[in-house]
Amino acid sequence: MSDKTPTELPVIFCDMCTEEDRKPAQKTCMKCEISMCVQHLQAHLTTPVLLQTHPLTEPMDLCAITKCPQHGKLLEYYCLDDMICVCVSCAIEDQHRLHNMKTFSTAHKELMEKLNTKQRALLVKTDGDNVSLEKWEKSEREKLGRSSVRLIEAVTNLRDIALTSVQSSVSARMVSIKTSRSSMQAAQNEKDTFRFLQMCSQVQQDVEKAKAVDLRKGLEPGRDRDKLVQEIREKGEKMVEQAGHFWGSLLTLVDPENHQELVATSPDLIFDPQALGPSISLSQDKRMVFYNSWMGQCSATLLISSTKSVPNFQRWMVRLSADSDWTIGLCDKKSAKNLKKGHVYGLSFKGNKLSSLTTEYDDCCDASTNPKGVGKKKTDNKEKQRRVSSESLTYLDENGDETVPEFEMVEVFWNFVASSLSFFSRTGQHQREEITTIKTSLNNWDLTPFVQLQKENTQNTTQQQWNCTCGKTYYNSDFEFNDYRGQYSRQANCSCGAFIGGLRITEVFCELI
Repeated sequence: MSDKTPTELPVIFCDMCTEEDRKPAQKTCMKCEISMCVQHLQAHLTTPVLLQTHPLTEPMDLCAITKCPQHGKLLEYYCLDDMICVCVSCAIEDQHRLHNMKTFSTAHKELMEKLNTKQRALLVKTDGDNVSLEKWEKSEREKLGRSSVRLIEAVTNLRDIALTSVQSSVSARMVSIKTSRSSMQAAQNEKDTFRFLQMCSQVQQDVEKAKAVDLRKGLEPGRDRDKLVQEIREKGEKMVEQAGHFWGSLLTLVDPENHQELVATSPDLIFDPQALGPSISLSQDKRMVFYNSWMGQCSATLLISSTKSVPNFQRWMVRLSADSDWTIGLCDKKSAKNLKKGHVYGLSFKGNKLSSLTTEYDDCCDASTNPKGVGKKKTDNKEKQRRVSSESLTYLDENGDETVPEFEMVEVFWNFVASSLSFFSRTGQHQREEITTIKTSLNNWDLTPFVQLQKENTQNTTQQQWNCTCGKTYYNSDFEFNDYRGQYSRQANCSCGAFIGGLRITEVFCELI
């Protein structure tokens, strides 16, 4: 058995030395197909013709791999496009003739330079990013560890409170039952009449206590049970909130692009109404839009204004009515009251169809002076041509089938630097899915966020007045309804106390989250 380890390379000997005195080879000539020691290599190193046309490599055992399998000729060139060694016939006749061909030495030099460049770039990336990535992983692991410990402690504490209370209650009730059984058994076993009669009073008391025991499951009704239920509810709500954050943190950890913590819109953002239908009203803080179904036409155009300036980006999120049509995005502030004439980038949901909307203006040439636009010549008689681009978006369900989208919340991210407007669908606390991204114009348009809302009114609004039995008449304007968060209904009453009109329902139409 040979003692040579697998990592040892075989020694290549000079092919020109005599058999008795063969020396280790220094180089192998690919064209001559021989390996040469230092002495016999001198001719290749000093003869200009040999030096230029005979490629030398490190000593190698020449075999079939040095020949072209297609042409049987010596491999002399390297194709940089296909990264393969080829012969002269491949290089000038066949599929490689139009490729980037190099001699072995030149290819070796160029590829080595590229490799060194890539290595330096990789070192810079790994030296910085690896540390950052490892710190992030360690930080997330510690944060999740603390969160899971707190959650386990909360669950354990809630479990112990409930079990201890139930166990104490059951034990107390069982003691009364067991005591009555013991008393009755002792009296039945007593043979002495006098002692038996003395025991009867206590037995009767024990039996009455046992009969009064509440055998229903749970704790006995009373202040203690009510207090415990309230405590469990309060701690349970906190525990559910903790579990929600923990669940969201896990999703964000493994898929941060599609699962992000729901961060509320900055409180300095408010609605600035531009056009409101008679059925639309705003909350006092101007962050909620209400729809009064009995008031007629339902439509609104609102800007989203900010009291602060954001240098690089702006983000907002709105909750929209499920059965309404809407357009949300950016518009030209000057034409906000009539978007059909303005500059718009947005996401539109109308008739259960989703589409991205882009409005741009092109400079038009004077057709009389340049009918074909040759050389793109422009005259002083320029006009702005408004061009509307609407692209339908397909929304797929979990099975990949096309479906009608339902948006609980829409998040919009406007990146000033990248000139992009991105839309995301938000469901629940952590689920985030990108809908589309629109490239905005680089022109200096005075753009501002907006929301346009419209909803079909199915209510009968023809009845504008109500007559009370006392003779008084009331109109729509006579009924006051206070705006507050959520949906509510209120009955209208006459001054005589009689109910008039119908059920009044005001719902949240749109809300800045």
